[in-house]
Amino acid sequence: RMRILMSLLLLVLFCSLQLTSSAPHALESSSCCVQFYKKKIPLKLVVSFYRTGNSCPISAIVFRTAAGREFCLDPDSSWVNSHIAKVNTASKAVFCIFNVN
Repeated sequence: RMRILMSLLLLVLFCSLQLTSSAPHALESSSCCVQFYKKKIPLKLVVSFYRTGNSCPISAIVFRTAAGREFCLDPDSSWVNSHIAKVNTASKAVFCIFNVN
């Protein structure tokens, strides 16, 4: 009986440590931008994007690269909108390929 209780205690401790260590990563995607990145990012590096939340002081588009880097960009920039359209088109094409019945 004591062995079972110790095992359960260790399991609860392990799970709580996992939750604590993963918490900062969950907050990264909802963080706000404080300024825009000024340089144009090559389209081939962009794997995904998201918009910052409504609670952020400035509205921004965040491009994520294959290496995991994130860049805050001006949503009014023409090249940013062009990249968004191309990433969306590429995503739909990949979805269609894998969603064939």
